[in-house]
Amino acid sequence: MTENIFSENFNKFIQSGLGTPILLIMILAMVILPLPPFLLDLLFTFNILLALIVLLVSVYSERPLDFQAFPTVLLIATLLRLSLNVASTRVVLLEGHQGGDAAGKVIQAFGEVVIGGNYAVGLVVFVILVIINFVVVTKGAGRIAEVSARFTLDAMPGKQMAIDADLNAGLINQAQAKMRREDIAREADFYGSMDGASKFVRGDAVAGILITVINIIGGFAVGMIQHDLPASQAAQFYTLLTIGDGLVAQIPSLVLSTAAGIMVTRDSGTQDMGKQMIGQLFGDTRILITTASIMGLLGVIPGMPHVAFLLAAALIGGMAWRQIRNSEQVHDGSGQVTTAGQPGLAVPEGGTSGELAAPEQADEVKELSWDDVATVDVIGLEVGFRLISMVAVDRGGQLMGRIKGVRKKLSQDLGFLIPPVHIRDNLDLSPNTYQISLMGVMLGEAEIYPDRELAINPGQVFGTLEGIKTVDPAFSLEAIWIEASQKDYAQSLGYTVVDANTVVATHLSQLLQDNAQQLLGHEEAQQLLDRLATISPKLAEDLVPQILPLGTVVKVLQNLLIEGIPIRDIKTIAEVLVDYGKQTQDANILTGFVRIALGRLIVQHINGTEKELPVITLDPSLEQILHQSIQAGAEGSAAIEPGLAERLLHSLQETVQQQEMNEQSSVLLVAASIRMLLVRFVKYALPNLSVLAYEEIPDNIQIRIVATVGQ
Repeated sequence: MTENIFSENFNKFIQSGLGTPILLIMILAMVILPLPPFLLDLLFTFNILLALIVLLVSVYSERPLDFQAFPTVLLIATLLRLSLNVASTRVVLLEGHQGGDAAGKVIQAFGEVVIGGNYAVGLVVFVILVIINFVVVTKGAGRIAEVSARFTLDAMPGKQMAIDADLNAGLINQAQAKMRREDIAREADFYGSMDGASKFVRGDAVAGILITVINIIGGFAVGMIQHDLPASQAAQFYTLLTIGDGLVAQIPSLVLSTAAGIMVTRDSGTQDMGKQMIGQLFGDTRILITTASIMGLLGVIPGMPHVAFLLAAALIGGMAWRQIRNSEQVHDGSGQVTTAGQPGLAVPEGGTSGELAAPEQADEVKELSWDDVATVDVIGLEVGFRLISMVAVDRGGQLMGRIKGVRKKLSQDLGFLIPPVHIRDNLDLSPNTYQISLMGVMLGEAEIYPDRELAINPGQVFGTLEGIKTVDPAFSLEAIWIEASQKDYAQSLGYTVVDANTVVATHLSQLLQDNAQQLLGHEEAQQLLDRLATISPKLAEDLVPQILPLGTVVKVLQNLLIEGIPIRDIKTIAEVLVDYGKQTQDANILTGFVRIALGRLIVQHINGTEKELPVITLDPSLEQILHQSIQAGAEGSAAIEPGLAERLLHSLQETVQQQEMNEQSSVLLVAASIRMLLVRFVKYALPNLSVLAYEEIPDNIQIRIVATVGQ
């Protein structure tokens, strides 16, 4: 009963958070205040106890993150040990001339019992312990911690991308994704802290050597000068006490160094180290039998220590025999027997354990499922390894934030939610190269320099710059990668200067805007209708599927996006489709009706708030010829006669260039019947030319004809 009460009170004390502050106060007190030998004994005992607990927790932790406080514990334990060195040094130098237990029973025991009272032997043992701790354990653990920290940080973007991919594939939910992201962040923090904590351990080993040397020299001086002790007696007293003090400190230090090595060398599996070692070292009976046979052969060779080798052979052979005898045999439906003690090995029915057959193919090759089919990323961004720092938020990368801003802006402008951008590193790319893909197809690629600025020539500059010449990937303008220190000078010459994050974000924004119709499918269209149902439930109910199938609605919305018309006003679009969907289900014809209803939006998108719209028209005879070509051709196959097409394109190009020189928008105004034909005709040759039908011009807009194009 008393033990339970004590245990509960102790747990409450630990959970209250007072333990660490009190321990730190104790550490400071040990440095400043003289401590009696009895209290030193208790503190040295606590130091050894703490080191053992830390070692055992490290061994039994299933994952490194299960002992995430280890770096902090390591620092506190190191400070405690160094403070004890200071306190014990004070006692040894003040009371060491008395010999024996002048500095406490623990130091006396380590000085007399552990090393047999021989200070020469003790010095050698101490030096060996320091070498083992400093050269082998601490140095190796520090190097592993350093490499682990670097590789963990480098792997973070890839791990986060894998989480996003699993989330979008439906393999995990939001809560699981959040938990896995937190684990990745905690893992990076842990290995980064371990990299720093290993320096404490290494410094502690160096400090142990220096403190011991200083104590021996100081002890000789104090004993011989202040207390008039003979040199031999001073050496006997002070060296034994100093070596005992050093061993008391170095043994817990070695234990903690070993714990640090265990933490940084173990994998991230969910199994404690003991089970891993037993399972991997002694899990295969073939290895045990072979080892026992070799040890037995060595044991019968004349001149060898027969008892030791044969005893070891018998022990290992007994382990193998016990595993074979006690292993559970699991029968499957194919008539095979799988030995539980030998993973992956199959024994034919009726055979013996010495007739091991090859592993069953059924265990190695799983049945294919849809989980094995990788889904295509809607929007993908692959980066070379030198661009990973732009993506990693914990390393100051700003690209993720810029991309979120691009998605938000495009979603607001276009009227539907832009899918997430899946970012991953690609070692096949050049180090400074990135690729943007849509539905698995690469749309754009460019080489950038994260440590430089891109100076873009907007058309008129007043000087030249030194740097790496290139072309702006978004708008194909001449540009130069310059040093960051040249930014102000470049701007004074008329250049537009942006950083690498802006270059990628702008390129991505331009490509997504140009291909917005590919981002809108049935799922996105249904989401738009679901939102419409919250404000106009009857309208949404009448539209799909009573009047039009969802596929037709998707085609109409895609047609609008192809010509750069946002679909924010889904209510107006739905009303038009409901009104005219009973007359026709042709998506192109319905798109024309929707464009008429969205006329104000279209004109404002082209001409702003100006009340006068400059337009280019076609000669009536040319319009008639184009109208006849549409009537003569099959639906969707109408074409313009090659000679006429060349003359028409040349005339339109001259007119558009003149409009651009006058800083005015270029609009071709034609009859509704030939509008789609001309849209397809000028789409790639004249992307800045908008083709409108007469009916799409709102009544309050004045038309000013700037040119008429004939045959």
